[in-house]
Amino acid sequence: MNRFVKYLIIFLAVDIVLVGLYFAFKGGGKSRSPLLDYEWVEINDYYTPEDYVEEFIKNDAMQRDALPVSIKNYGKNQAILKRFRGKNFAKPRETDLRMMYRGLEDWKLIDLKFKERDREVLRTILYIMIKGEWSVGDTGTLVR
Repeated sequence: MNRFVKYLIIFLAVDIVLVGLYFAFKGGGKSRSPLLDYEWVEINDYYTPEDYVEEFIKNDAMQRDALPVSIKNYGKNQAILKRFRGKNFAKPRETDLRMMYRGLEDWKLIDLKFKERDREVLRTILYIMIKGEWSVGDTGTLVR
C-alpha cells in the first residue's frame, strides 16, 4: 500500500472516532422533549390570567377553595398533542379533534397540578372551543 492510502485510512478512522465521541456526548442524537420548553406557573389570588381558559381555571379553583394550582399551558402545540392520552383519544392529531368535535374553532392543552386531600394530582386537560364557547374536551395524561 502506498503511503498516501495509509494516511487517508488513518485520517478517516480518526474522523469516525471523533464523530462518534461527539454524538456520545450530545446524547446519541436523541431529540429534546418539547415538554421541557414549558415552565410551571402558579395560579394564586394575585395571578393575572393570560386568556379565558386560565381565567376559568382560576375561578374554578377559587370556588372550590383549591388555590394555589399550577399549570403548564401548552397552547396548540401539535408535538405535545401527539403525547396526549385521554379518555377519548390516544396520540391524536388536530384532524382527529376536528372529526370528533364538529365546528371546532380552537383547542389547547394544559397540565394542571393541585393538592387534594394531602396528595398531589396531575391532569392534562384538552380544552376545546366550539361556537365561541370553551369547554373540556378530554382529560388524561401526557406520555413523557
